[in-house]
This record gives sequence, structure tokens and C-alpha cells, in this order.
Amino acid sequence: MDFSNISRRRLLQGSAALTLGSALGARPAAAADTTIGFIYVGSRDDYGYNQAHAVAAAALKKMPGIKVIEEEKVPETDAVEKTMESMINLDGASLVFPTSFGYFSPHMVKMANKYPKVRFEHCGGLWTDKDPKNAGSYFGYIDEAQYISGIVAGYTSKSGKLGFVAAKPIPQVLRNINAFTLGAKLANPKATTQVIFTGDWSMPVKEAEATNSLIDQGVDVLTCHVDGPKTMAENAARRGAMVCGYHVNLSPLAPEAYLTGAEWNWEALYPKFLKMMASADGIPNFYRGGLQEEIVKVSPYGPKVSEQARKHADEVKATFLAKGLSIFKGPLLDNKGKTVITAGTERGQKDPELEKMDYLVEGVIGATS
Repeated sequence: MDFSNISRRRLLQGSAALTLGSALGARPAAAADTTIGFIYVGSRDDYGYNQAHAVAAAALKKMPGIKVIEEEKVPETDAVEKTMESMINLDGASLVFPTSFGYFSPHMVKMANKYPKVRFEHCGGLWTDKDPKNAGSYFGYIDEAQYISGIVAGYTSKSGKLGFVAAKPIPQVLRNINAFTLGAKLANPKATTQVIFTGDWSMPVKEAEATNSLIDQGVDVLTCHVDGPKTMAENAARRGAMVCGYHVNLSPLAPEAYLTGAEWNWEALYPKFLKMMASADGIPNFYRGGLQEEIVKVSPYGPKVSEQARKHADEVKATFLAKGLSIFKGPLLDNKGKTVITAGTERGQKDPELEKMDYLVEGVIGATS
């Protein structure tokens, strides 16, 4: 029987799972010293959130003694529990990366309690002391890279009107919009960012409509925070606008229109996790970092980026790498004129106030609700 087109979660359903499980003896795979499982909510070649993880998984495959197994398009339901159990029981996975936000609770938490000898790592920063100790969360301060993208966008825009296609007005998304805008204002104090929220993480039709609407209103540089930026990038380039990417390097989609972008750097982090896992201390249950920690990075500059923009962006990037930099500091007003950070106050990346950000800064045209 050919199992090549059957998903892992289906192998644990019905007699097919029982037959295969008996044949393999439900033993851990012996093909490698360490078997690692990656689970994606969408396609692993989406030029977005899922591809960023898949690129890192591909890097791990090149390491000796490592076997990587993957499954894509797994819903944020009990389907992911079946996938995790398959990876553990049929493939012998000892480290599992359920990468999507909705996989964490109750699904990953349930599996972590059921399999205490397996390590579970979730992307999103949701872990607390109440959760299983063999589970953890990690995430990156990608607003640092968005801040640098904003600098480049501010120098490049001829109209001073920037556009942001966003999924939902949650704190992480608002941080990215605000950081991008504050970066742009370093280059052009009069720059504005118009934001359109689509309502969900992957809505290609609405993302295309939002992109076209922004360009129709005079926006000439666009970026986004959605799972798959491909729609925004291709539509913007086709309309003659410039593009700043998100998640991964989008330059292949818009070679002439691409300026730079905010990327995840999981391919640098995951090998570190393997070393931590082998050490006495293990992987921290809650792990965060930005440019300095190599968890995020900035895309290479495109051909339309001026020397002035490159120089300024490189200087700011160097500051982040050397000693860190507070993006959010007072006096800072929101886009309704209210002071949200008082003069003399800085909000560092670990400041809990940033974790519950609910405002858009002055210069952003849009609403959070």
C-alpha cells in the first residue's frame, strides 16, 4: 500500500493506524540520533510565516545525526494532536515544533502532559509557569526589523504615504505597524502610514483589495503583517508601488520593487535549541530576542534603495546589534492625540506595557477596533 499521500494524523485513525502501528511496533525511529517534527498551519512555501519555519527545518536537515519530519496544512484543531502523536509514536520525534499560534492551548499543552519525555516548542510566547515544564514558547522582536524597514520606506516614498495591510489589531501587529511608522518618521517626519485590517491571518482576496485600495489613495510603499505576504507584494509591484517584506525575503516576488523587509531568522535559532537541549540546563521555557540575538534579521536592500537610506538604516541596525535601542519612548502620542508614553520614559523590548499595546501612534491612519 502507498502511504505517501496520506497525512500523519490520518495514520492514527481507524484500522490503518492500528495496522501500521503494529507493523512498526510503535517504536521510535532509529534512522537518526534526534528526530524533530515541524507542523505548519498552511503551505510551507507560502512566502510567509510557514515558509520561515520550513527554511529553518531545511537547515536542520543538513546537520549530522538529525532527522526532520514535516506536515503542512494542519488545522488548529485536534487534528494537530493527531499529527503530534503520529510524529512521536511512529517517527520517534523527541522535539516537536507546532508552529502556529492556535496549536498551543489546549492541543500542545495536552500532548506535553501526555508525553513528558518529549520536548515541545511553540512559536508565540504563550508559555507560563502553569504549563508543562517539557513545553516552551519562543518569539522574536521583529518590530526591530520593521523599524529599519520603515526608515528605508520613509526615504523611498515620494508621496510620504505608506500603507500597511494587517490581519488583526492585536498587540504584536500594532507593535509592527507603530515601529514601521516611527522608523519612517526618522527619514520623513511628515510620513503617514495608512493601515487596513483584513480581519484574519490568511485572506488573499481581502489582502488584494486592501493593497489596491491603499495604492488608489496615493500610497507608494507597502508592507504587511499577514501569514502570506505574497498577495500584497505581487499586487503592489504590479501597480508600480514599492514593497517592504515580512516573514521571509520577498525579493523573488518583486525584484525591482523590493526595498527590504523584516524576516525571521529561525535557521539561526533552531540549531541553538538543539545545543541547549543537549546541555544540562536545557531549553528555557520562555525565550525571546531580536536582532542582537539573531532571532530576526533585515532583508538585503533592493536596487531602488538610495545610499542615504542604506546609510541611515545601517547605522540604526548597528546600534541594535551593539547595545540595543528603545523604539518606543516618550514623548509619544497615539493617533488620537493622547500621550501614551511620557517624556523621559523608554519602553524596552521586555517592558510588559508593550505586551498589551492597544494603540496606533501619531501618523498612523486607521483604527484599532
